[in-house]
Amino acid sequence: MGNTTWEHVRLVDNKKAAKKRFELQIDGSVAFIEYMISKKDIMYLTHTEVPSALEGQGVGSTLVRKVLDHIRTTNYKMAPLCPFVAAYLKRHPELAEDLLAPGYSVG
Repeated sequence: MGNTTWEHVRLVDNKKAAKKRFELQIDGSVAFIEYMISKKDIMYLTHTEVPSALEGQGVGSTLVRKVLDHIRTTNYKMAPLCPFVAAYLKRHPELAEDLLAPGYSVG
């Protein structure tokens, strides 16, 4: 099941949740990345959660890629505070190009 692709699943920007978060709804479960936006248009990615039923299937990686694509279409810069997002960007530094807020790196 590790080869399953979730690219067809639509990313939802849920601003009504207790914390703002990007969501992927898959098979009745929700994987998400919580975020905050500063007054300087920096999007802080603070926490990623993938339900245990979806772990090991590439859902987290797909979620990060979709969120990065979304950020790329806005005028925001990104601060990867979440350890999962930071680890993903270390493996794929090219995806962080031009997105990192000043003072942040993936190295």
